[in-house]
Amino acid sequence: MKKAWSILPEEWKPILTERGMRAFRADQILQSLYRDYIGVWDEATTLPKDFREDLKREFPITAAEVLDVSESSDGTKKLLVGFEDGNSVETVLIPATGRFTQCISTQVGCAMGCVFCASGSQGVVRSLAADEIVAQYMLARKFGEITNIVVMGMGEPFANYDETMRALKLINAGKGPNLGARHITISTCGVVPGFARLASEGIQFELSVSLHAPNDALRSQLMPVNRRWPMDELLEACAAYTKATKRIITFEYTVIKGVNDSRRCAEELATAVKRVPMAKVNLIPLSPVSHRPDFKTPDESTMLMFLDVLMKSRIQTMLRRSRGKDADAACGQLRLRNLNQNKTRKE
Repeated sequence: MKKAWSILPEEWKPILTERGMRAFRADQILQSLYRDYIGVWDEATTLPKDFREDLKREFPITAAEVLDVSESSDGTKKLLVGFEDGNSVETVLIPATGRFTQCISTQVGCAMGCVFCASGSQGVVRSLAADEIVAQYMLARKFGEITNIVVMGMGEPFANYDETMRALKLINAGKGPNLGARHITISTCGVVPGFARLASEGIQFELSVSLHAPNDALRSQLMPVNRRWPMDELLEACAAYTKATKRIITFEYTVIKGVNDSRRCAEELATAVKRVPMAKVNLIPLSPVSHRPDFKTPDESTMLMFLDVLMKSRIQTMLRRSRGKDADAACGQLRLRNLNQNKTRKE
């Protein structure tokens, strides 16, 4: 059984024909799904009732709901989205002047085990299907018109490559939601085989890499993925990607007080990033996470020092501000809070 939100626009006519259903209805289906943004087939009133019943049976719309909303004073909203099997993921909505960005999850939990990330503290439960990834976008549209998507919520997108790409291709499709490829960013913690696969797609999605440390010793402590794909291999893959695609890679570097915030770290980071043509850096002060109270947010002077070192090395650098600090903003915290609350209630 195919879920409606996992079917690419160009697949509808062949699928309908194969089942002896009227292929000319494909455009009406797409209009209902991605222009009228229906949540159930009964809302597709432009379609005959008997055909709607066929669609319910053959191509159900994913049952997903917003279980919880945590809102920050800066306007950031974190939604906890629940699925039929009782699992849930987070998606975050970040308003800014002229844009409304959604951060989307690709897995329930995460297997990568980055020590500062609440998503990985509970491990991975399962990967999301394409329709469940799209469902997050569909639910978020009730809160405003999405202008940008970043795939850096719960989970590692390259560990769920096929379903993630199907979902993003659908969101990008002209007869789908039609969100431009350059408005969609995929973020990986450094799963190297995914770089070549993404380069071969020929789609202009943006790519960012969570680096968070300037050398193997420290990165392996913070991010276990580095033990499988150390920095030499990662940076080589990044350089090959930029050469093949002629597209910039963004390195994300979360600054943690007393851990990776020294001037030497900043200088090593500059040296590492220079190995990749067409690269830039986003510096992000750590958002505090409840499961690691020993990890602290750096002060402003430290962030400015990092910025100064990188810019003097002629590396394009952006100093990002943490958003949603009072809304369980760090990835995985809202789900973790709800899991703990449910566990307490059961006890």
